[in-house]
Amino acid sequence: MVEVFLLSMLTGALGGFLAGLFGIGGGLVLVPMLAILFTAQNFPADIVMVMAVATSLATIVITSISSIIAHHRLGSILWGKVFRLAPGIMLGASAGAVTADFISADGLRYIFVAFLFYVGVQMALQITPATAELRQSLKLDFAAATAIGVFSALLGIGGGTLMVPYLVGCQYPIRSAVGISSACGLPIALAGTLSYAVLGWSQAGLPSGSLGYVYMPAFIGIVLCSVVTAPLGAKLAFILPAQQLKRYFSVLIFLMAFKLI
Repeated sequence: MVEVFLLSMLTGALGGFLAGLFGIGGGLVLVPMLAILFTAQNFPADIVMVMAVATSLATIVITSISSIIAHHRLGSILWGKVFRLAPGIMLGASAGAVTADFISADGLRYIFVAFLFYVGVQMALQITPATAELRQSLKLDFAAATAIGVFSALLGIGGGTLMVPYLVGCQYPIRSAVGISSACGLPIALAGTLSYAVLGWSQAGLPSGSLGYVYMPAFIGIVLCSVVTAPLGAKLAFILPAQQLKRYFSVLIFLMAFKLI
C-alpha cells in the first residue's frame, strides 16, 4: 500500500502538471497511468480499469473545486446554465458508473483507448470547437448533459472535452463554455464517485484500502501532489509554446493508447 501511495504521488504530480500545462482534464492522463500502476501491483485484472476510472473521478471532486473558485472569481461561470445541466449530468454519471460495472475490463479499456485517439487527433491537428446554431431547450440540455455524464463516468474524466464543444455549439463564448464546463465537472465527479463506491462495496477481491472501487491510497497521493503541480503547469503554459507542445503531447497520448491496447 505504501508503494502504491508513493507512486500515486508521482502520478498525481505528473498528471496535475500536464493538466495545467495543456488545459486538459486530469482524467485523460490519470486513468491510463493508474491502470498501468494497478496492473503492476497485481490488482485483479477484471477490476483494474474500473478502479482506475473510479479513482480518477474521485480526484476530480477535489481538483474541480479549485477550478470552480478560479473561474467564479473571473466571472466566467453562468450558474443558471450549470443548474440547468446538473440534473442530467448527475443522472448520466450514475448511469455511466452502473454501465461500467457491467462492461468487461477489456471492453472498458478499449472505450478509453478510443477516447484517447479522439483527443490525440484533436490535439495533433489543433482542432477547436466550431460555433453552430443549436436551438437551446430544456430537452436538448437534459439529453446532452445525460450523455456527457454517461461518457464522463465511463472514462473517469470531468467532461470538459465533451461539454465545451456542446456549449460552443450553443453559441456560448469559449470563456463562458470553459467556465460552465469546469462547474459541471463537480456534479459529474460527485455522482460518479458515489456510484462507484456503492457499486464496489460488496465486490470480492478488492485490495486493502479500497472504498468500493475507489482506491484511497492512490486518491490521497494524487490529490496531495496534483493540487501543487497543476498551477505550476498553468503558469508555464504562458511561457512555453503550448500550441506546439500540444502536438508533441498528442504523441504521448497515442503511446498511452497503444500501451493500454
